[in-house]
Amino acid sequence: MSQTWQRETPPPADVSTTAGGVVRAVLRGVPLAITTFGCLALLLLVRLIERPIFGARRPITPHITQFVCRMAFIWLGMGYRVEGRPDPNVVAVVANHSCWLDIFALNAPQRIYFVSKAEVAGWPGIGWLARATGTVFIERRRSEAARHTGMLAERMAMGHRLMVFPEGTSTDGQRVLPFRPTLLAAFMGEDAPEGARIQPVTVIYEAPDGAPHDFYGWWGDMSFDRHLLNVLMVRRPGSVRVIFHPAVAVGTDRKALARSLRDAVAAPMEQAV
Repeated sequence: MSQTWQRETPPPADVSTTAGGVVRAVLRGVPLAITTFGCLALLLLVRLIERPIFGARRPITPHITQFVCRMAFIWLGMGYRVEGRPDPNVVAVVANHSCWLDIFALNAPQRIYFVSKAEVAGWPGIGWLARATGTVFIERRRSEAARHTGMLAERMAMGHRLMVFPEGTSTDGQRVLPFRPTLLAAFMGEDAPEGARIQPVTVIYEAPDGAPHDFYGWWGDMSFDRHLLNVLMVRRPGSVRVIFHPAVAVGTDRKALARSLRDAVAAPMEQAV
C-alpha cells in the first residue's frame, strides 16, 4: 500500500477521542486483534504441515485468512456486501485502492495472493501478516522487472490468483486513478498462461452517518495508527461494497488492457460518488 497520492483539499478531521470512543475502540479492537493474531498463530502451525506436503500451493491456510477477513467487518461493526462472483479461472484480480481495509474486503470472498511493494514486508504487524499469507513482494525498479515477472509466473503456474492495485497508491476512496500498464506486464509475458484473463473489482465505502464521504480514504502523509483509531472509535460505522465484474482477456496491448480494466472498476464508483 503506497501512500503517494495527494489532493489539494485536506483530509477529514480525526474522530474526537472521547470516553465513548475509547470504549468503542477497545470493544472492537481487542477481538479484532485476538482473531487476527490468534489465527495467524494457527496459520503458522498449519503451515508446518502444509508446506512439506504442498509447498507454496497452500490448499488449507487461505481458508483461515478468509475467516479472519470476514470476521474483521463483524468486529468493526461495518456493513459488508458482495455483488457478482469471483471468477476462479482468472490469473489475477485488480481493484481500486482506498485504504488498508481493502485487504479484508477483497480477501473475504475469495482466495487471492496480494502483490505488494517490498517495503510492506518490514511494517510491524501488517508485514508479518502479509508474509504469512503468501503476499508477493516486489521492488518497483526496472532492473528488477525480469525477476518479478518470473516470480509472478511461478505463482500463476501454481494456480494462485494474484491481487494487484494498478493505481499504485491508495486514495480518498472517491475516485479511481489511471491504472499503470507496467503493473500488468507480468500477465502478458511469454510465461503467462495462454488465454489469460483478469477480473476487475470495485470497492466502494459508504461513510459513517454524519462523517465526510472520504472517511475511509487513506492517503498522503496520513498516519496508519490514527486511521485505524478513527475506524475503531467512530460511533456508527459505515459499510463497504465489493463489486465483481466480468473478466477481461489480457490481449497484447498493455495500455488498452489498463484502460479497459480501469473503466470497468471506475463505472460503479462514478455512479456512487
